[in-house]
Parts: sequence; structure tokens; C-alpha cells
Amino acid sequence: SDLLTPILTSIYAPAAFGDISLLFAIAAFLNIIYTYGMETSYFRFNQIEQESKVFNNAFSSLLLTTIVFSTLLILPAGLIASYLSLDGHKEYILYVVGIVALDTLAVLPFSKLRHEGRPRKFAFIKITNILINVLLVMFFLQICKPAFEKGEASIFSNLYNPTIGIGYVFLSQLIASGCTLLLLIKELKTYQFNIDLKLFKEIFIYSSPLIIVGFGGMINETIDRFMIIQRFSGSIEAAKEANGIYSANNKLAILIVIFIQTFRMGAEPFFFKTSSKEDAKITYARIMNLFVIACCGCFLGVVLFLDIWKYFMGVQKHPSYADGLFIVPILMISKIFLGIYYNLSIWYKLTNKNTMGAIITMIGAGVTIVINYFFIPSMGYLACAIANLSCYGIMMLISYWLGNKYYPIPYQWLKSTAYIVFAYILYLIHAFYRGQLSELYMIHFIGIGLSILFIAVVMIVEKEELKKIPLLQKIYPKF
Repeated sequence: SDLLTPILTSIYAPAAFGDISLLFAIAAFLNIIYTYGMETSYFRFNQIEQESKVFNNAFSSLLLTTIVFSTLLILPAGLIASYLSLDGHKEYILYVVGIVALDTLAVLPFSKLRHEGRPRKFAFIKITNILINVLLVMFFLQICKPAFEKGEASIFSNLYNPTIGIGYVFLSQLIASGCTLLLLIKELKTYQFNIDLKLFKEIFIYSSPLIIVGFGGMINETIDRFMIIQRFSGSIEAAKEANGIYSANNKLAILIVIFIQTFRMGAEPFFFKTSSKEDAKITYARIMNLFVIACCGCFLGVVLFLDIWKYFMGVQKHPSYADGLFIVPILMISKIFLGIYYNLSIWYKLTNKNTMGAIITMIGAGVTIVINYFFIPSMGYLACAIANLSCYGIMMLISYWLGNKYYPIPYQWLKSTAYIVFAYILYLIHAFYRGQLSELYMIHFIGIGLSILFIAVVMIVEKEELKKIPLLQKIYPKF
């Protein structure tokens, strides 16, 4: 959905985009319920049980629960659509349920590819999913929709039904998810339906707290979309518009979000495999340091060039999207805190203390809900950004404190903090000059200069660490 933002915001005004964001938020919630921590459990139990046995049990469980959950949601689809003010479009709910069901069945085949170290096929299928989704959205909304609106007598205009509206966004994703599952058929060829009650009980005991972790995480990421609709001062249309503006600006954190998601894909199986090595904790600390540096680089790459990134939101056609640019730096820092928390969370996964992870996440969820509930009426979507920052900041600090107690890792926290503060100071310097200058080329020139300064500082401070990376070994002798 992040990569569709430029297309969707150029077509739809903030109110309609708010509805799209709301439905994607529902999908995110349902993903947690449908998968209930089975992905992490698969990696964990592969260390102590035969892989095929773990896969068969986990996939069988997901298959059964997906059927049950989907049935329970499909029956009251009309009522759900009415509650969400979706003008009775129950088919939107059906599309979302179908997407989540197909994506759930693809989770363990994807995990198998990661476990077996087959990144090329993994990446190929993921990219194919994205391409199919984006191309279908472009076909329906940028070819068929204009042809219909112009009254053309063509096959393209006949393929567009205006009553479906934003449903084409989800119909496209549904088709892409179906194609993805077909591409994973080879990973399912050896699958045999089997539920070993003893193993399943062990897996469920391990994974059940992860449901709360994931559910709490989704509350922190998406509950603000629901609360804007319920708590925003003004009409439902004004609330939907605010939701659309907030959601579009939230998407500008895409660089950090994509980096964090990519990191998690590779890091989780790596962390479990490395845990038995003597230098595992030192490795985790080194990874954290490099991770924070990369996140700070992503932060600067967005906030120093907001005058370019704002066009990612279709401000040419709908200028009101730019009204929310001021919350982007807050959201970016919150994503850095979230990424650090994901790194820190390895302590409770390796020590089988997932319940503590669930408690931390629910504390964060409580902070999110309280701040949004009390401050959205007076502060609007700025309250959502502050809630995001507060939530992930608190979760990060609690996890670091508990990690030191149960699984101490020698993180270079002073250095990491210094990088985040340094990056934010560079942003403040740029923001000052941005307010003083009117020439865009000068603003961009300063942004480039500050980016180079950050890179130079990192290259000097991290010289010994970066020299271990083969691609950078040839650079340092030149200094």
C-alpha cells in the first residue's frame, strides 16, 4: 500500500484516501489475528524439531483457523461496513478478508524460503506481488476509470464500474495475493495435513504471547486511523479528510518502514541461528549500531528533502495533503524508535519470555490510545504523531531495561543516541534555513551538504567497523 500512495493520492481526495487507509488498517489488524505468531514459532521450533514436522503442524493450524476466521467475518460483512461509515459497501470487507486469508496461507511458504536461504525466489515473488498489484491499480484507475468518465465506447470503459469505486484498490491486491500463493505452490508440494497435539501445544504456548505483541503493535500503528474518525472535532467528512492527510504523510516514512521490514525478514532467522555462537551478543550489538546509522540516514533522506517528497502524495491535484508535512519528522523519529525496539526484542524471543514482550507492547498500546483519545479533539492528527513517538519511545526504553536484566547485550547506546541527536540537529538546521530562504535550489543544496556531513562523520567514527564491509574496503585507503 505504501508504493501505491503516489497513484492513489493523485486520484482520490483526502476523504476517499482516508477510507482506503482505514481498510488497510483493518487488514493489518486481521493479519495479526490470522497468523497468531506462527512465523516466529516456525523459526524457533526448527532449532529443536524436524522442519517438515513443524511446517506441517503450523500450516495445518493456519489453514483451519483461516477458514473459521474468514467465515466469522464474511457473515456480518454488511454490518461491519455500516459501522465503518463505508456507505454499505460490504464487498470492501469481503475483499479485505480474501486478501488476509490468502496472505496468511503464504506466510509459512515464505518462511520456508527464508529458512532455507533462498532470497532470490523470495524477492522475486514479493516483487511480482507488488508489480501485479501496482499495474492492476494503474490499469483500473488510470486507464479504465478515465475512459469511462469520458464516455468512451471501448473495452476499457466497459471494465470499469463506478459503484465499486475504491474497491478496485483491494480487488487488485486480492488478485496479486492469489498469484503469490500460486507461485509458492512448490513450497507446499510436500505438505501433509497433520496436527501433533503435543507439538502444537508447545508451539501455541510459545506463540500465544506473540499474538498480543503483534496485536499491540497493530494498535500502535493503526488505531489512530479509527480514532481520528471517532474523536475528530467536526463532521464525518472532515474527519475522513484529516485521516487521509495524516495517512498520506505517514507514508512518507516509507524509507525507514521498508528498511525495517526488510531487516526483520532477514534478521529474525539470523538471530535464532546465531544465538548458539559465543560471540552472538557482540554480533547483535554491532548490528544494532549499523541499523541505527542506516535509519538516521533514511531520516535525513526524507526530512531534508520534504519539498521533493511531498509530490509523492499528489499535492499537485490535492494541495491539502501538504498541510500535514510538519508531522513527518516526528513520525520518522518514532519509526527509528520502533526499529530499535524490534532489534531489542530478540532478548525475550531467545529466552522464551514472550509474555514480557506482550506486556511491553500493551503498555505502548495503552499510551497510544490514551494520548489519541484525549488530544485528537484539540490537536487533530498532530496528537496521533505525538502518540506514535511516545509509544515507541517508552517501549524501546522498557525493552532495553528488561533486556539488560534477562539477556544483557553490550549495545553502544551512547553512540546510537548521539547519531539520532546529531541527525535531528541537522534537520533543525535545515528547517531554520528552509524558513529563511525562498529559493528551492538553495534549500536543496543545504540539504545535500548536511547529508554529506552526516555521511562523513559516520565514515570517520565507524572507520574500523565499515572497513570490514567488502564494498567499502577500497574507499578508505583514499582518505
